[in-house]
Amino acid sequence: MKVISTKLPGVLVFEPKSYGDHRGFFMESYNRHTLEQLGIHHDFIQDNHSLSVQAGILRGLHYQLAPKAQTKLVRVLSGAVYDVVVDIRQGSPTYGEWAGVILSAENKRQILVPQGFAHGICTLVPNTQLMYKVDQYYSPEHDRGIGWNDPQLGIEWPVSDPILSDKDRGQPPLAQAEINYLYERKEQT
Repeated sequence: MKVISTKLPGVLVFEPKSYGDHRGFFMESYNRHTLEQLGIHHDFIQDNHSLSVQAGILRGLHYQLAPKAQTKLVRVLSGAVYDVVVDIRQGSPTYGEWAGVILSAENKRQILVPQGFAHGICTLVPNTQLMYKVDQYYSPEHDRGIGWNDPQLGIEWPVSDPILSDKDRGQPPLAQAEINYLYERKEQT
Protein backbone atom coordinates (compact mmCIF):
# COMPACT_ATOMS: atom_id res chain seq x y z
CA MET A 1 0.00 0.00 0.00
CA LYS A 2 1.29 3.43 -0.94
CA VAL A 3 0.84 6.12 1.74
CA ILE A 4 0.66 9.78 0.72
CA SER A 5 0.95 12.51 3.34
CA THR A 6 -1.11 15.69 3.12
CA LYS A 7 -0.26 19.11 4.53
CA LEU A 8 -2.39 18.18 7.57
CA PRO A 9 -0.50 15.88 9.96
CA GLY A 10 -2.36 12.60 10.45
CA VAL A 11 -4.53 13.02 7.35
CA LEU A 12 -3.23 10.35 4.99
CA VAL A 13 -4.16 9.11 1.54
CA PHE A 14 -3.81 5.40 0.85
CA GLU A 15 -3.40 3.75 -2.52
CA PRO A 16 -4.07 0.03 -2.05
CA LYS A 17 -2.37 -2.41 -4.41
CA SER A 18 -4.75 -3.49 -7.12
CA TYR A 19 -4.29 -6.58 -9.27
CA GLY A 20 -6.18 -6.54 -12.53
CA ASP A 21 -6.57 -8.39 -15.79
CA HIS A 22 -9.19 -8.74 -18.52
CA ARG A 23 -11.75 -9.94 -15.93
CA GLY A 24 -11.49 -6.94 -13.60
CA PHE A 25 -9.44 -6.39 -10.46
CA PHE A 26 -8.82 -7.52 -6.89
CA MET A 27 -7.59 -5.41 -3.98
CA GLU A 28 -7.56 -5.43 -0.22
CA SER A 29 -9.57 -2.34 0.65
CA TYR A 30 -8.81 -2.72 4.36
CA ASN A 31 -6.24 -4.69 6.30
CA ARG A 32 -5.92 -3.88 9.98
CA HIS A 33 -2.47 -5.47 10.23
CA THR A 34 -1.12 -3.35 7.34
CA LEU A 35 -2.35 -0.15 8.98
CA GLU A 36 -0.92 -1.17 12.35
CA GLN A 37 2.47 -1.71 10.68
CA LEU A 38 2.19 1.93 9.54
CA GLY A 39 1.52 3.01 13.15
CA ILE A 40 -2.20 3.54 12.55
CA HIS A 41 -4.33 1.99 15.30
CA HIS A 42 -8.10 2.45 15.06
CA ASP A 43 -10.83 0.07 16.04
CA PHE A 44 -13.31 0.60 13.22
CA ILE A 45 -16.77 -0.49 14.39
CA GLN A 46 -19.18 0.55 11.66
CA ASP A 47 -19.33 0.95 7.87
CA ASN A 48 -21.44 3.73 6.32
CA HIS A 49 -22.52 3.78 2.67
CA SER A 50 -24.00 6.74 0.79
CA LEU A 51 -25.27 7.31 -2.74
CA SER A 52 -25.36 10.73 -4.38
CA VAL A 53 -27.42 10.64 -7.55
CA GLN A 54 -26.17 13.92 -9.07
CA ALA A 55 -22.86 15.64 -9.64
CA GLY A 56 -22.43 18.75 -7.47
CA ILE A 57 -23.91 17.31 -4.27
CA LEU A 58 -21.92 18.61 -1.32
CA ARG A 59 -22.07 16.88 2.05
CA GLY A 60 -20.27 18.53 4.93
CA LEU A 61 -18.28 19.79 6.63
CA HIS A 62 -19.19 17.30 9.39
CA TYR A 63 -17.68 16.16 12.70
CA GLN A 64 -18.76 14.86 16.10
CA LEU A 65 -17.73 16.48 19.36
CA ALA A 66 -15.52 14.56 21.78
CA PRO A 67 -15.96 12.10 23.43
CA LYS A 68 -17.89 10.74 20.43
CA ALA A 69 -15.44 12.07 17.82
CA GLN A 70 -14.95 9.78 14.84
CA THR A 71 -11.95 8.73 12.82
CA LYS A 72 -13.04 7.89 9.27
CA LEU A 73 -11.47 5.79 6.52
CA VAL A 74 -13.21 6.93 3.32
CA ARG A 75 -13.29 5.42 -0.18
CA VAL A 76 -15.41 5.63 -3.32
CA LEU A 77 -17.07 2.50 -4.70
CA SER A 78 -18.43 4.10 -7.88
CA GLY A 79 -18.04 7.58 -9.30
CA ALA A 80 -15.79 10.29 -7.88
CA VAL A 81 -15.69 12.95 -5.16
CA TYR A 82 -13.59 15.90 -4.18
CA ASP A 83 -12.87 15.08 -0.53
CA VAL A 84 -11.99 17.90 1.89
CA VAL A 85 -10.61 17.69 5.44
CA VAL A 86 -10.29 20.72 7.78
CA ASP A 87 -8.17 20.84 10.94
CA ILE A 88 -10.43 21.97 13.82
CA ARG A 89 -8.07 21.14 16.71
CA GLN A 90 -7.73 24.31 18.78
CA GLY A 91 -4.07 25.23 19.23
CA SER A 92 -2.93 23.19 16.22
CA PRO A 93 -0.29 24.78 13.96
CA THR A 94 -2.61 23.91 11.03
CA TYR A 95 -5.89 24.99 12.70
CA GLY A 96 -8.37 26.12 10.05
CA GLU A 97 -6.29 24.78 7.17
CA TRP A 98 -7.74 22.31 4.71
CA ALA A 99 -6.57 19.62 2.31
CA GLY A 100 -8.48 18.29 -0.67
CA VAL A 101 -8.04 15.15 -2.75
CA ILE A 102 -9.98 13.39 -5.49
CA LEU A 103 -11.19 9.93 -4.54
CA SER A 104 -12.66 7.79 -7.29
CA ALA A 105 -13.56 4.24 -8.13
CA GLU A 106 -10.87 4.46 -10.80
CA ASN A 107 -7.95 5.66 -8.62
CA LYS A 108 -9.08 3.50 -5.64
CA ARG A 109 -7.61 6.03 -3.20
CA GLN A 110 -8.78 6.22 0.40
CA ILE A 111 -8.37 9.00 2.93
CA LEU A 112 -7.89 8.69 6.69
CA VAL A 113 -9.71 11.50 8.54
CA PRO A 114 -8.61 11.49 12.20
CA GLN A 115 -10.62 12.80 15.13
CA GLY A 116 -10.34 16.57 15.36
CA PHE A 117 -10.92 17.17 11.66
CA ALA A 118 -14.10 18.19 9.85
CA HIS A 119 -14.89 16.28 6.67
CA GLY A 120 -16.86 16.99 3.52
CA ILE A 121 -17.27 15.71 -0.03
CA CYS A 122 -18.52 17.07 -3.32
CA THR A 123 -19.62 14.61 -5.99
CA LEU A 124 -17.95 15.02 -9.38
CA VAL A 125 -20.16 12.61 -11.33
CA PRO A 126 -23.71 11.23 -10.95
CA ASN A 127 -24.41 8.03 -9.01
CA THR A 128 -21.38 8.25 -6.76
CA GLN A 129 -21.26 5.73 -3.94
CA LEU A 130 -19.09 6.42 -0.92
CA MET A 131 -18.22 3.98 1.84
CA TYR A 132 -16.42 4.81 5.06
CA LYS A 133 -15.43 3.11 8.26
CA VAL A 134 -15.77 4.89 11.61
CA ASP A 135 -14.37 4.14 15.05
CA GLN A 136 -17.34 5.62 17.00
CA TYR A 137 -21.07 5.18 16.50
CA TYR A 138 -23.11 8.11 15.20
CA SER A 139 -24.29 10.30 18.07
CA PRO A 140 -26.95 12.89 17.12
CA GLU A 141 -26.28 14.98 20.23
CA HIS A 142 -22.57 15.26 19.32
CA ASP A 143 -23.16 15.89 15.60
CA ARG A 144 -21.85 19.28 14.41
CA GLY A 145 -20.77 21.00 11.23
CA ILE A 146 -19.08 23.98 9.62
CA GLY A 147 -20.33 25.98 6.66
CA TRP A 148 -18.96 24.62 3.39
CA ASN A 149 -18.41 28.15 2.08
CA ASP A 150 -16.78 29.75 5.15
CA PRO A 151 -14.66 32.54 3.61
CA GLN A 152 -12.07 32.19 6.40
CA LEU A 153 -11.38 28.63 5.23
CA GLY A 154 -11.26 29.53 1.53
CA ILE A 155 -11.93 25.98 0.35
CA GLU A 156 -11.64 25.66 -3.42
CA TRP A 157 -14.66 23.46 -4.11
CA PRO A 158 -15.23 22.27 -7.69
CA VAL A 159 -18.72 23.89 -7.70
CA SER A 160 -19.96 27.36 -6.75
CA ASP A 161 -23.64 26.46 -6.31
CA PRO A 162 -23.73 22.95 -4.80
CA ILE A 163 -26.76 20.83 -4.01
CA LEU A 164 -27.04 20.92 -0.20
CA SER A 165 -29.22 19.45 2.54
CA ASP A 166 -31.07 21.92 4.77
CA LYS A 167 -28.71 20.88 7.58
CA ASP A 168 -25.58 21.69 5.57
CA ARG A 169 -27.04 24.94 4.24
CA GLY A 170 -27.39 26.23 7.84
CA GLN A 171 -23.98 25.33 9.29
CA PRO A 172 -22.00 28.13 11.01
CA PRO A 173 -18.53 29.36 10.03
CA LEU A 174 -15.58 27.85 11.87
CA ALA A 175 -15.25 30.94 14.12
CA GLN A 176 -18.78 30.32 15.46
CA ALA A 177 -18.80 26.51 15.46
CA GLU A 178 -18.91 24.51 18.66
CA ILE A 179 -15.59 22.71 18.90
CA ASN A 180 -14.04 20.86 21.85
CA TYR A 181 -10.89 19.43 20.28
CA LEU A 182 -7.54 20.49 21.66
CA TYR A 183 -4.33 19.94 19.78
CA GLU A 184 -2.07 17.52 21.62
CA ARG A 185 1.53 18.20 20.86
CA LYS A 186 3.58 15.03 20.79
CA GLU A 187 6.85 15.57 22.62
CA GLN A 188 9.89 14.12 20.91
CA THR A 189 12.06 11.88 23.04
